[in-house]
Amino acid sequence: MSFRDRLRVRAAGSGARIAFPEGDDPRIREAADTLIRLGIATPVLFGTSAQSPTTHPRLAEAAEHLRLRRPASIRDGVHALDLASDPLRFAASLVALGEVDGCVAGVAATTADVVRAALWAIGLRTGLTTVSSAMYHGLADGRVFTYTDIAVLPSPTAEQLADAAFAAARDRRALVGDEPIVAFLSYSTKGSAAGADPARMQEALERFRAMAPEVVSDGELQVDAAIVPEVAGRKCPDSPVGGRANILVFPSLDAANIAYKLTERLAGATAAGPLLQGLARPMSDLSRGATSDDIVDVAAMVALQARVNTD
Repeated sequence: MSFRDRLRVRAAGSGARIAFPEGDDPRIREAADTLIRLGIATPVLFGTSAQSPTTHPRLAEAAEHLRLRRPASIRDGVHALDLASDPLRFAASLVALGEVDGCVAGVAATTADVVRAALWAIGLRTGLTTVSSAMYHGLADGRVFTYTDIAVLPSPTAEQLADAAFAAARDRRALVGDEPIVAFLSYSTKGSAAGADPARMQEALERFRAMAPEVVSDGELQVDAAIVPEVAGRKCPDSPVGGRANILVFPSLDAANIAYKLTERLAGATAAGPLLQGLARPMSDLSRGATSDDIVDVAAMVALQARVNTD
């Protein structure tokens, strides 16, 4: 069974209600039918040919929620009629209010718009300062890798890297069902080369270990030392990761984005995501080129996040 199939089986029966603010897109509507058929989630669609925010009974409450989250100097700028014309922010506010369990958007909206709506309406999980993203890759040999951050943070700080790793480790237990093993990647392994970037990954590891001391982790590691036990035995025999990492934390968005696309195209891996992580309640982004199957996968991931990612 592929990772995609296992993901959908894990999410089946979740009972989650997932909002789709771009409900007029035919890919969304096809995905919604699949979600219902597979019992993964109950889709709540908004759009001209679906439910309109103007008729929703909690429109005024959603507007008030958003108004109170704005700085005091501009609080008067959020009104119900404005929110009714912005399904993205409206759907995000429904997640914040607990009216739905999660939201999936991005077939038309940009990643920046989705993240902005999520931060404005939902906010970050307690203890985190960063929203990040992850891609999940299922390989033919059955292994599943989490890559982070692949879509949000161009040049992450050590604190942002630690936050991304923490969020990924928390999600992995729900999405994959195994124990997270985290590697902070670099061109250096345990001091084999000097430089600002390896030092940043070392600092990120220290921060992460303070946040999640129970999670096996190490860094900085070259990717072969992180995922190949034989190489780890030669390069870093004392590493607790031991070449068994399943969460790979990349030093930059360039590196992560290139790596996940190479993995998908050259290794023939099943890719599920991108998945936003670090929010108080689940809301996630889609590629504007997403297929209906991609949308189903992200919705299944959001449904699983909803079990663990609420404050």
